[in-house]
Amino acid sequence: MKTKIITLESHDDLISVRDKFSWAKTPRILLVWPKHEKIILRVLDLKVLHRHADSLGAQLGLVTRRAKVRRDAESLGIPVFKSTVAAQRDPWPDSAPRSRRIPKTPRRDLRKIRDIVHQKEAAWRTSLLGRILIFTAGVIAVLVVAGLFVPHVTLTIFPESQTQRVVIPVTASQSVESVSVTGAVPARGLSITVDTKQSFAVTSNIIVPKSKSQGIARFRNLSQVEVNIRAGTIVSTVAELPIKFITLQDTLLSPGPDKFLDMPIEALQSGASGNVPSDSVLVVDGPLALSIAVSNSNPITGGADSNVTGATDIDRQKLHKIVLENLRRTAESKLLAQIAPNDILLSDTFEVLKVVNEVYDPLAGQPGKILSLNMQVEYSVRYILADDVDQLTAVTLAASTTDGFAPSGSQKVKILTDPSTDISGVTHFEIEVTRILLRQVDTMQVFSIVRGHQLSSVNKDLAANLSLRDEPVIDLVPAWWPWLPLIPFNISVEIK
Repeated sequence: MKTKIITLESHDDLISVRDKFSWAKTPRILLVWPKHEKIILRVLDLKVLHRHADSLGAQLGLVTRRAKVRRDAESLGIPVFKSTVAAQRDPWPDSAPRSRRIPKTPRRDLRKIRDIVHQKEAAWRTSLLGRILIFTAGVIAVLVVAGLFVPHVTLTIFPESQTQRVVIPVTASQSVESVSVTGAVPARGLSITVDTKQSFAVTSNIIVPKSKSQGIARFRNLSQVEVNIRAGTIVSTVAELPIKFITLQDTLLSPGPDKFLDMPIEALQSGASGNVPSDSVLVVDGPLALSIAVSNSNPITGGADSNVTGATDIDRQKLHKIVLENLRRTAESKLLAQIAPNDILLSDTFEVLKVVNEVYDPLAGQPGKILSLNMQVEYSVRYILADDVDQLTAVTLAASTTDGFAPSGSQKVKILTDPSTDISGVTHFEIEVTRILLRQVDTMQVFSIVRGHQLSSVNKDLAANLSLRDEPVIDLVPAWWPWLPLIPFNISVEIK
């Protein structure tokens, strides 16, 4: 028998499968479940598809190995096969005959039963006058309810105001642990380490040693034993800042007070400073000074300097100052970022704790057209928490508040004098605190004054009972309603 084979896909649902059934013009329709795709068809969907196939005059069959689908199909009487080949080869079970529902014959006494059960309305309710009276009463009731609940008013009241201003002397110290009514507040410390490297071009000239001076020194034995004078023995001039020389070879000095020998010496440092006149090298350094004496009968010469481009001490001081200023600005900005916007930074406590690193390139005395400074400095500063200032001002303002007034809005704090820290580490300054005080208004009193009153008399009633600085603003909805609401929850009061 001819069979329409429909292979299901993962996106198929009840509607799409029903549409595919409509194209089938065969007595058998075979639904094939794919092996590796998930098909979402419930048992109710299978029942609908079964009935739809039956309405088309076709018999529905399934090809699947899924146990749950097989159980659902068998419960509905739908044949299930292992493959499409088996479905075309094996016989299909006969479909159950369709039963036809025969409607019952309608009863002939329904109108009579309806008349018995239905009760007729009273004559006054069916008459025109009665209906008009009922409608009028309903409209009046609706208007009364609307008059009670629909109107809504917002009253903006401007009570009498005062400006409260207090000047508070503040002392801040790290030794203070809590806020005191005397004006003492804790000062908290911050520290940060910043570093930078900066360079600039050098135009100065410096004198750089070019060569070392050399000469001959005569050593005389002061003892009766032979003295071994090794290369590198240091001799120097007699001066506040002696110029030192070293011997260039090992030599044995014969014993006896009259024995002497001449040896070449060379200045330890290069440059013209090593050029000295005769009879100026007279000091022997070290233990040999007890055994030998030294002198130079001829000048020691040969030391020379060269004039090259290089950084002077003034250049280094200038770069040092520039780098310190940049580091200070960087440290201040980073420290400010660590505290809250309303915290008070005590700028005069900003100081250098220590210079962690300071390296010049090139080193002092060396030539170079670019001078660089790599510097790392640790800074510290003290600050006052905004919460501590608020606690101090709140206590002070509360002590001077006028009876019958309450604060409105936030307070404003202004620093009158720059913070100044004394030698003991205590910072002194003055702050000015201002805030607005409003006359206290009892909301229940306002309700009793305005509820149910005419709109035209509300301002006069409020002015007569309250101390106001300006006329109230009345926002009534709907605007054409002549009276204020009677119910308090339809009245909103705003104090400004």
